[in-house]
Amino acid sequence: MGAVVSCIKSCFATIGSVLMAIVNGIGSILTAIIHGIVSFLDILISFLTCGYCGGKRKSRGHKTHTTTSRI
Repeated sequence: MGAVVSCIKSCFATIGSVLMAIVNGIGSILTAIIHGIVSFLDILISFLTCGYCGGKRKSRGHKTHTTTSRI
């Protein structure tokens, strides 16, 4: 009798694991789609606001000053 209960318990654990894998897969797909949309909108907004696509981005307000000392 204990073997039957153990077998049923294992079946339910397997079904639970499969369902969680499906949910995690769907979540990963949705995350990838959302990241793609956000990246596309970032590029589109950058292009429309006189930014440029690709390459290095301009640093905003971070200017480097070099000083020379007189000795």
